[in-house]
Amino acid sequence: MSDKYVMCIDNSNYLVSLTLHKVYKVIPDESADEHGWVRIVDDTEESYLFPTRRFVEVTIPQEAEASFAIAVAT
Repeated sequence: MSDKYVMCIDNSNYLVSLTLHKVYKVIPDESADEHGWVRIVDDTEESYLFPTRRFVEVTIPQEAEASFAIAVAT
């Protein structure tokens, strides 16, 4: 799977931007990765960087990839 997804496990101080246990699609950003950050489109529908410690990676089964990508995009 080429897309990467993360689930929020800590939304403290970001209650408007992040929803606890919500899955977000990661926007590739090598510079952010190197510094311990992850770029996502948050709940304000803006692209922002957040510390990776606020998320866990989510593995999507191959059979569900297409439908999951559509669900996360909405």
